[in-house]
Amino acid sequence: MKVVVLTGAGISAESGVPTFRDSDGLWEGHDVMEVASPEGFDADPHLVQTFYDLRRAHLDKVEPNAAHLALGRLEQALGDDLVIVTQNVDDLHERGGASRVLHMHGELRSALCLSCAQRFGWDTTLADNPRCPGCDRKALRPDIVWFGEIPYHMDEILFALSEADVFCSIGTSAQVYPAAAFVEWAAQRGARTVELNLERTGASESFDESRQGRAGDLVPVWVDEVIAAR
Repeated sequence: MKVVVLTGAGISAESGVPTFRDSDGLWEGHDVMEVASPEGFDADPHLVQTFYDLRRAHLDKVEPNAAHLALGRLEQALGDDLVIVTQNVDDLHERGGASRVLHMHGELRSALCLSCAQRFGWDTTLADNPRCPGCDRKALRPDIVWFGEIPYHMDEILFALSEADVFCSIGTSAQVYPAAAFVEWAAQRGARTVELNLERTGASESFDESRQGRAGDLVPVWVDEVIAAR
């Protein structure tokens, strides 16, 4: 059995990670375009670097929850037959025991060099404009996919969806493309589709099954079902 799991902000919110943006369109007090676009970075790189420095530092204050741990257990059971795709930029899946995670929107603990295009694991500040470990130029930025940029790993994600027997969406409204199309792509190729979310979404009707509740409650139960059925 091949399983693809898509996770969004809802799974990490239960660990205390702030969600992407509030209902008023602000992201932790900032207009999203100021801190999540190439144009915003060009206009005020120090603001953007400081914003992500604070978010990176916040990771030390949060821990994976029962949902992350359950998916880590699912990877142990399924091995390469599980692909976890996440819209989140935290490292809670990895800390929860999953090693094969596709971060389609990048990672907070990574820096990208605009000069040499290399990526580096990064745990400290970028606001002081450090030199790139690869080319020694001061050209590092957060390794985050911003508005107007292409999500990472799309070829791998589409291939995994084409082979999936089960597709499960956890903690995401999945209404922004390309993630919004994942359920349709998987279903067209015969996958059973399941949504686990705090409440029903605009995409709920597209799934074979939709369950509502906290990810920390729903995901361990669903993982047990998958392991029993494999």
